[in-house]
Amino acid sequence: MKIIKLNAIDSTNSFLKDLAQNSTLECFTTVVTNNQQKGRGQMNSTWLSEPFKNLTFSTLITNIQINIDKARYINFAASLAIFDVLKSYSIKELSIKWPNDILSENKKICGVLIENTFVGNKIKNSIIGIGLNVNQTNFNELTNVTSIKCETNKEANLNELLDDLLKNLEVKYSAIKNGNFKKLEIEYLNQLYKYNQKTDFTTSTGKTFTGKITGIANNGNLQITLPNNEIKSFGIKEISFAK
Repeated sequence: MKIIKLNAIDSTNSFLKDLAQNSTLECFTTVVTNNQQKGRGQMNSTWLSEPFKNLTFSTLITNIQINIDKARYINFAASLAIFDVLKSYSIKELSIKWPNDILSENKKICGVLIENTFVGNKIKNSIIGIGLNVNQTNFNELTNVTSIKCETNKEANLNELLDDLLKNLEVKYSAIKNGNFKKLEIEYLNQLYKYNQKTDFTTSTGKTFTGKITGIANNGNLQITLPNNEIKSFGIKEISFAK
């Protein structure tokens, strides 16, 4: 495993993507920075991180060779790897908010951005970008975020935490290589925020409705069962939790 450490960079995902396009990299090559200035999240959102306080890194998984309709399992593996490490820090009320935010008591502690490359109908490589709030305690006006230090009142060692996360990513990824897809899915659903609970949602058109999260579709969409037992599927831009 090769780790490339940079003092400051716009985006570790973008840097690693460019590096992979122009050179041959070993599996789990990782780029980590002390100061990510233009971090990216889902739906082109930005991820702002205080320098030298948090973990912002991306890791490359090569030669995956699974069908495109199994892409969701990469998400399951990454989310669970982070979840398990944070659990070892005794973070309270951890959950995974679909598709791959990690929450503590309904506050975001970690975000993940996964970018895949394809050959035909197969996933060739995957870049997993992770932004984890570690020792930052001041988030200005944001009230729905937290960090390891906020939750434990203790500072965490960034190097040790990175090592734990990368080791656990390898463990979870081995389930994909070994074809243990169902095991990953069951573990993911068991930790999924609001899974099988009556919940209010809002669609992208502003419509509010009630249903229960009951699964993840083959294309990664969220499956929600309505009171009449009809199952509807929603993409990440199509639905949110009602406020």
